[in-house]
Amino acid sequence: MKFKGIYTPVITPHRADGSFDLDGLADVVEHLIGAGVHGLISGGSTGENYTQTVDERLELARFTKARANGRVPVIVGAGAMRTADSIALAEGARDLGGDAILVASPPYAVPTERENALNVLAIDRAANLPIMLYNYPGRTGVNMGEEFLDRVGRSRNVCAIKESSGDINRVHLLARDYPHIQMSCGMDDQALEFFAWGARSWVCAGSNFLPEEHVALYETCAVKGDFATGRRIMSAMMPLMRVLEQGGKFVQCVKHGVEMAGLRAGPPRPPLKPLNKDDKRQLEQVIRVLKTTIADIRRED
Repeated sequence: MKFKGIYTPVITPHRADGSFDLDGLADVVEHLIGAGVHGLISGGSTGENYTQTVDERLELARFTKARANGRVPVIVGAGAMRTADSIALAEGARDLGGDAILVASPPYAVPTERENALNVLAIDRAANLPIMLYNYPGRTGVNMGEEFLDRVGRSRNVCAIKESSGDINRVHLLARDYPHIQMSCGMDDQALEFFAWGARSWVCAGSNFLPEEHVALYETCAVKGDFATGRRIMSAMMPLMRVLEQGGKFVQCVKHGVEMAGLRAGPPRPPLKPLNKDDKRQLEQVIRVLKTTIADIRRED
């Protein structure tokens, strides 16, 4: 499977009591597809998968896949603390017709590279679907290093890796030494560098509420190769990326951004709480400036 374009890790809209707002989710899916994103991810951390049971995650994946109705691929998140849960998610993804699965290292366990690779290969055997790996050592505590990549890279299903380490040397390593594993940007403030080193996809939570702007950066850099304009767009996006990453309010900011776009997102599930008024005001100002600036750049182009 070739991963090209913007892949949105879709939020999970909630009602006030924490239950799923599936009508709200349907509207988000329609908005994203209409805005030109290239794929959807159900069951990522942006979708608050850490607050959900396996059955709930598969319910959301089935709904998202049905709503997309073949218009864009749907990747199903299969990462979990327990291998048994990851296998159940992977088998469920296969049964509901998922196009691929996203597999992260199991958090908290801190497996060795061999143990981590065997975990992925067990999930692979259960699903037999294309796999996008997800390397995020800041959340999982371990890095998907060279021993790991050498082991899992033998599987024809391991197609791509969402790289979220923040270490630019990892971009160089993947581009030079593992060209058979497609590199996908998973660190938003390094998108320009990823595209310069050959990445052709970007998994970006901000595309939940700014899909056109994220698509614009992808098309400018990865399709047109116009990095001069790309730098201008990226510069306009940097203040948003700083706001999203500060103070552990990532999901809350993304959900408020979705509300700003006129869609329903609802509150996060506990333990997270919604943004306060000051945080909302700061985010709203940053988004307004970003949208105006990028619109001006696109008109000039």
